[in-house]
Amino acid sequence: MEEATKKFIIEFVKRTIEVWVKTGKIFSLPKDFPRELKERKGVFVTLTKFGNLRGCIGFPYPTKTIIEGLRDAAIASTQDPRFYTLEKDELKDVRVEVSILGLAEKITGKTCDERIEKISRNDGVILKKSGREALFLPQVWEELPDKLTFLSQLCMKAGLTPNEWKEADLYKFHADIIREG
Repeated sequence: MEEATKKFIIEFVKRTIEVWVKTGKIFSLPKDFPRELKERKGVFVTLTKFGNLRGCIGFPYPTKTIIEGLRDAAIASTQDPRFYTLEKDELKDVRVEVSILGLAEKITGKTCDERIEKISRNDGVILKKSGREALFLPQVWEELPDKLTFLSQLCMKAGLTPNEWKEADLYKFHADIIREG
C-alpha cells in the first residue's frame, strides 16, 4: 500500500472520529479516495491513549468496502463497550491504528502441535467453537508472545476455558497495519 494511501486512511479515520465525537454526526464518505479502498476487506480501528488501549472495534470479514468499514469501525471504536465513551477533551491524546485484514485461512493439522506450528507471530488468529468466536490481531503478540498463552487468552476472550482451543476451529490471517505518525 502506498504511503499516500496510508496517510489518507489515518486522516480519514481521525476526521471521522472527530466529527462523531464533537457532533454525533456520521462523516460523509469523500467523493475522491484511493481506488483500492473500494475493495471488500475486514478492518479494525484501534485507539490508544498514552500507550494504553482505549478502544478497538472492527469487522473481521470482507462484508464492506474498506472505506465503509473504516468509517463504521472508527465510530464504533469511540464506543467500545469495555470503556466509557470517548470524550471531546480526549481527542488530542488519542492515537489511531488501522488494521486491514487479509482473508482468513483455516489452520489444519492432525495434532495440536501441528496446528500451533502453522501459526506465526505475524498472524492474527480467529477462534470458533460452539457458536462462540474471538479474534486477536497480530499486534497482540507484542503483549502475549507465547503461543499457548496467546491461544488460552483467545479462548477466554470467547468465553471458553483456556484449553478449548485444542478442539476449536482456528483461522489465521495477515493484516496491513497502519499507525498514526
